[in-house]
Amino acid sequence: MSDLKKVIIDDQEVEVDGAMTILQACEVAGVEVPRFCYHERLSIAGNCRMCLVEVVGGPPKPAASCAMQVRDLRPGPEGQAPVVKTKSPMVKKAREGVMEFLLINHPLDCPICDQGGECDLQDQAMAYGVDFSRYREPKRASTELNLGPLVATEMTRCISCTRCVRFTSEVAGILQMGQTGRGEDSEITSYLNMTLDSELQGNIIDLCPVGALTSKPYAFNARPWELKKTETIDVMDAMGSSIRVDTKGREVMRIVPRNHDDTNEEWISDKSRFIWDGLRRQRLDTPFVRVDGRLKPATWDAAFAAVATASKGKKIAGLVGDLVSTEATFALKQLVESLGGTVECRTDGAKLPAGNRSGYVGTATIADIDDAKMIQLIGCNPRAEMPVLNARMRRAWINGCDIGMIGEAVDLTYKYHHMGNDRAALASVLDTKFEKVLEVPSIVIVGQGAIREADGAAVLAAAMELAEKTNSKLMILHTAASRVGAMDLGAVTTGGKDAALDGADVVYNLGADEIEIQAGPFVIYQGSHGDRGAHRADVILPGAAYTEESGIFVNTEGRPQMAMRAGFAPGDARENWAILRALSAELGQALPFDSLSALRAAMFAAVPHLAEMNAVPKNAWQPEKTGKLGKASFVGAVTDFYLTNPIARASSVMGELSQNAAERRSETVAAE
Repeated sequence: MSDLKKVIIDDQEVEVDGAMTILQACEVAGVEVPRFCYHERLSIAGNCRMCLVEVVGGPPKPAASCAMQVRDLRPGPEGQAPVVKTKSPMVKKAREGVMEFLLINHPLDCPICDQGGECDLQDQAMAYGVDFSRYREPKRASTELNLGPLVATEMTRCISCTRCVRFTSEVAGILQMGQTGRGEDSEITSYLNMTLDSELQGNIIDLCPVGALTSKPYAFNARPWELKKTETIDVMDAMGSSIRVDTKGREVMRIVPRNHDDTNEEWISDKSRFIWDGLRRQRLDTPFVRVDGRLKPATWDAAFAAVATASKGKKIAGLVGDLVSTEATFALKQLVESLGGTVECRTDGAKLPAGNRSGYVGTATIADIDDAKMIQLIGCNPRAEMPVLNARMRRAWINGCDIGMIGEAVDLTYKYHHMGNDRAALASVLDTKFEKVLEVPSIVIVGQGAIREADGAAVLAAAMELAEKTNSKLMILHTAASRVGAMDLGAVTTGGKDAALDGADVVYNLGADEIEIQAGPFVIYQGSHGDRGAHRADVILPGAAYTEESGIFVNTEGRPQMAMRAGFAPGDARENWAILRALSAELGQALPFDSLSALRAAMFAAVPHLAEMNAVPKNAWQPEKTGKLGKASFVGAVTDFYLTNPIARASSVMGELSQNAAERRSETVAAE
């Protein structure tokens, strides 16, 4: 039943849901209301009082618009719509008073504050404050917190909006921050001076409306007006989070989230946010050719000649790494197949079914988690594999969703029913009768760790059978940003990676750093960092990183998204598709495109849905029926969240976080 209410805001009548707060109704009416503590995705605190408005006919004092619902407003004497004023003298005086109180103890250190230039307190003091202060007493000071290597603290600037406390407890699911004391002794602090143990802690930097919480790695590096801002897509996991990359000259200075309600909302993981220092280190910026057992710098012509000589008349296999765009994958597939070889993207051995999109993508979207009442996890650890998705599942759990887990018993920041950790537990669930489950929206989520073992095809078939029996949607939780797009392009070999490499004389390794290639074949490595793949290579072709070229990535739900170039690759490194195009001419199999737009036109002709940016195609349901379940226990696909790819392994920040996490896991607690 509709609960629409009419309300007049600054002489403008709007009709809104009665459950909305006055502040939300003002936003519908296009009226700006200042706020510090209120945030759309957090619970209402109502403690900053900056959002005061006048309710005509109500109490003779301003009301906090963030905490009063429209349905509670009193109508006029003849039933007229209630009236709210946001620009009256009462409101102006109240906001000036609140701002004066907030600035009483706030230090005047804007010139050295990293929040300067994008500070809510600065902006609102200019717009709603007064131009003088009556306060002459000494200001209060607070001791600093050590929250870890990511978040720098200057708690004297804190205005006690409690956004950080609410985020860590409600979204991140850790109870390590809180507010203690009363009056001038009140302060935000961490429990027993603990550092934050979360993969999402960096989001409190964005949430802080003042300079109390800032980015420690980014500190004193740049001002916001010096940065070139590029809206793009994150590739640290398969979520496809919307991000903004800020560059200064040729270097990435920071990465911050963009709002996208259907994927990451407005959060990103710490790996996505702080990976940028890895883009500078251990970069490949010139071609290399192995001569007499040693890699030596070479020109592009010499490197191409070495590849041509080694490839002539030989069996060739192509491997697609985890961070490769669809354009580079398409170019590699075209080139290798023109030479009579095959290309494989399932480098971790995942038994994803070629050609069956419902089997390698599923039928659920990320947004479906919001309405789910039952979620069944199979062989995955979403907190390590996709932290932002895990936060969304936590919110579903808060809203009454039952979550079952078949796999390792790990801390997911919410409670779940642990149903076992081996294949027998999955088989027993399949034998259950599911009459009641049919009545509620439910999702079955399968991790890569569950389907990369020898019986992976049977596990996937069992998961699809479970989804069918329970009338659930299926989600395949990918860990590689490139995987779904490569599967869409058909970069698969019958028999998987081992079949592709079997008998291959030449291996073209396009950024696959998570595998070991045995001695024997001639290896061409094309990538951005001097990681495992480059160490094994006989020829190294330096490519661009994900911030240095434009490319399309398809996320875990099957949504194509465009990643834009934010800067240029260092030295002689080139865009990945351009390297493959130039090499194809040297090999006598020139690819039929000379520009990125021509490549995309050919790719869209082959796979039309890749052209539908930000749209999730509906996948026809084709259940798999192959294989027999083994007896092994399920193991998660990610063992170290912070070191999953070559960019992360080059990052000193990620290395420190990985070391801290390992020390935290190994801590021994003395008996009481």
